[in-house]
Amino acid sequence: MKNVGFIGLGIMGLPMAKNLLQADVPLMVSDLNKEAVAKAVELGAEAGDYQTIGRKCDIIVTILPNGAIVQDVLFGKNGLAETLTEGKIVCDMSSVTPTESQTCYNKLAAIGVGFVDAPVSGGEPGAIAGTLAIMCGGDEKDFDGMAPVFDILGSSAQLIGPSGSGSVTKLANQVIVNLNIAAVSEALVLATKAGADPMKVYKAIRGGLAGSAVLDAKAPMICARNFKPGGKISINHKDIKNVLATAHTIDVPMPFTAQLFEVQQALKVGGHMDDDHGGYVQFFEQLADVIVKSDVTAE
Repeated sequence: MKNVGFIGLGIMGLPMAKNLLQADVPLMVSDLNKEAVAKAVELGAEAGDYQTIGRKCDIIVTILPNGAIVQDVLFGKNGLAETLTEGKIVCDMSSVTPTESQTCYNKLAAIGVGFVDAPVSGGEPGAIAGTLAIMCGGDEKDFDGMAPVFDILGSSAQLIGPSGSGSVTKLANQVIVNLNIAAVSEALVLATKAGADPMKVYKAIRGGLAGSAVLDAKAPMICARNFKPGGKISINHKDIKNVLATAHTIDVPMPFTAQLFEVQQALKVGGHMDDDHGGYVQFFEQLADVIVKSDVTAE
């Protein structure tokens, strides 16, 4: 395995780095959170700044909070691009807009460096288990070059098309996931206010057409009042903002997604941005003056 750099050791990034280390990948890491860096070093990683990572690593993975930070890490003062050389590959697994991904691709192509936009779906559990769905945009040779890393981090990786295609796919994914969570939340509020146990309702419907990975992941958390973040509302708020910005640019009306963004805005005002996105239920609970809760176990 080639030397790999990994920048971004948050909720998703740290377990992904751990999986690479467990697969004996030579790994150099960087993050503003020094405690996260220390944890990775304890597991066998080497710490390095952006320029050192750019100089020493053949493949560099970034997974960062937003596109502006990605741009700064790559092209800002003392950024990666200052030491990258021809033939290396940068793979951005952050959730950003297609335009931001294409900007990275074009700037790096000018110096002979490959770029793959490869956002992921699966949340913290998928990052821990190494079962992420990886959706990619870029050139096939660079996608193929990333294959050994993708095989460790995910259960599937697919090249959708040219640069930006992975980011487009992630935006579509976020629309489906977040609206699904909102629908589950609204339905469980209805069931609770009507006098039914929400966990029993979930168990009754999960095997039918309403069943989904989202329902299985979020309904038990909601019923247990467990809003410890696997996917923070703040991150999904950013993603839905990117969805709407992209949609408006290409004249795609998205009325349901726009309404979801206002739900997120209300939760932001209420101080819930660090909650898991299963916490959307709190918006609907407030409207209906009811709390969704159950003592019934998930099994």
